[in-house]
Amino acid sequence: MLQTIISAIHNRQVLSFHYDGLTRIVEPHAVGISRAGNDVLRCYQVQGGHVNSGHDWNLCDISKISNLSMTGTVFDNTRPGYKKGDKGMRHIYAEL
Repeated sequence: MLQTIISAIHNRQVLSFHYDGLTRIVEPHAVGISRAGNDVLRCYQVQGGHVNSGHDWNLCDISKISNLSMTGTVFDNTRPGYKKGDKGMRHIYAEL
């Protein structure tokens, strides 16, 4: 799963997955190890449900992701609000 996410970041591929019981379509921006020591994905959600509405950025625990796949859609630019060197991660495997 981690290699799929890293590949998606390098190739700017939109991802689809289930998380917290909801399907999400996201643009992955960074993947790494959180401050708590978990592998996490920083992504911008473009479609799908939200547990808490009113935001588009998510920090998802990779161990809770299921049915991960690349959609075949490519995105062009980083989203507003993205900052390289994500402060929510103590180590980054890949980022835009």
